[in-house]
Amino acid sequence: MLMPKRVKHRKQFRGTMKGKASRGNTISYGDFGLVATEPCWIKSNQIEAARVALTRYTKRVGKVWIKIFPDKPVSAKPAETRMGSGKGSVEYWVAVVKPGRVMFEIGGVPEDQAREALRLAMHKLPCKCKVVSKEDLEGVAQ
Repeated sequence: MLMPKRVKHRKQFRGTMKGKASRGNTISYGDFGLVATEPCWIKSNQIEAARVALTRYTKRVGKVWIKIFPDKPVSAKPAETRMGSGKGSVEYWVAVVKPGRVMFEIGGVPEDQAREALRLAMHKLPCKCKVVSKEDLEGVAQ
């Protein structure tokens, strides 16, 4: 699973996910990308499941870029524990994704194959997404 090697602070506040993605909203490496259309937290195991789905469908032809990284710790208290006694321990790591963020990119495969691979990866993620090409996003930026 993806997680940071080391962090300055072990635990974080939950934060907010309002607004649109101001960075990471263009396709910079591949030809097609998977763009989030709603805000969400994506766990490290969900990112890995989507990556496996992409590489399996393309039979490791072409290249896949993962443009999100789970750098936010999420803590949880054990079940049936009384209130108080501090914050729980870190259970898993999430990537905070805002609408418009390009999460995965794929290149070096035909268009129909790339779109189908990204569609399969989309089903592994907890938020609504759409498959876009480089040309689609260039029209939006201007």
